[in-house]
Amino acid sequence: MLIRAKAPLRISFAGGGTDVPPFPQLEGGCVLSATVNRYAYGTLCPRQDQEICVHSLDFGLSVRYCVEDKLIYDGKLDLVKAAILNLGCKGSAGFDLYLHSDAPPGSGLGASSAMMVALVGLLKELRYLPLTDYEIADLAYVLERKELGIDGGLQDQYSAVFGGFNFIDFQPDRVVVNPLKISPDVVNELQYNLLLCYTGKARLSANIIQDQVRRYEHAEPDTMQSLRELKVLTVRMKNALLRRQLDEFGELLHQEWEYKKRLSGKISSPELDGLYDLARQHGALGGKITGAGGGGYLLLYCRFDQKHKVAAKLKEVGCSIADISWEPLGLQTWRVNGAHGSRTFQHDGHQPGLKVRGLEQHAALQALVP
Repeated sequence: MLIRAKAPLRISFAGGGTDVPPFPQLEGGCVLSATVNRYAYGTLCPRQDQEICVHSLDFGLSVRYCVEDKLIYDGKLDLVKAAILNLGCKGSAGFDLYLHSDAPPGSGLGASSAMMVALVGLLKELRYLPLTDYEIADLAYVLERKELGIDGGLQDQYSAVFGGFNFIDFQPDRVVVNPLKISPDVVNELQYNLLLCYTGKARLSANIIQDQVRRYEHAEPDTMQSLRELKVLTVRMKNALLRRQLDEFGELLHQEWEYKKRLSGKISSPELDGLYDLARQHGALGGKITGAGGGGYLLLYCRFDQKHKVAAKLKEVGCSIADISWEPLGLQTWRVNGAHGSRTFQHDGHQPGLKVRGLEQHAALQALVP
């Protein structure tokens, strides 16, 4: 019997930075995002002994542990170790674990958080833990950000769990995921006009986020004002989508990027600014570097008759264009009878509607995990 999981990566249109503590706890934050057909994948195969064998296909790395080993965080597969240690694998049988992702490290698409979500999903299914979607997202956030101390915001874990187009509201004591009911023709048109371009440059988001947090804690005027303006822009971009005003959405994307760059001097660079200016000169209405910034993917909104020109210019300077489509589902897990068996179980997906979960309930989660 195999257990499989996949969690989608995301594109954050607006609000990134307002989800990074301590801002949401003090002033509240919000993010507009959508998941795409790029995934973090995992396969778990139970063993009869007490060995845990982890195979990272992306890094070409395989490691072996015993379920009773005291695992140490040393920078090698720490996401896996955190999930194993906190989801109660001691005293149980071992397993083989195979992991891979569709995005390169530092892509800005939330790949590491999606992988953590996939890991929690696999171990949840292995141990039949009755975790809700909010509990999975919260646990993935706590393991990545608090247990491992990896700097970042809250949005990636919730995007990967819930999937689809969401307006996510980060309140001081809870997270509210608002699935957006966007008509299919608007979804298709948005995909038709958006261009996702890989700049070929990875980035260390933790360094960027540390700089942003430092500026906020020191109450630097540019950072403070930009975070507040980003909240306003996020609501405006959500409304533009719902009202089918896609050209306005593209123009607001440009404003979002201008405010985002003011959060930290590390978010952009002369090279990235040059790529963005080139795209704007040839017809892009707006765009941004995905994720925390510093590199990875450049997201651009272009009118349909200009998109091919922008793509051609970016290819000329060494960028590559990524074909994407929207993924309406979040985390999915299923069971397979044997290596070539049929699927016997699948996660139900996510029903639209208002869903709320308080961050303070993490202690209750721990009670579920022996």
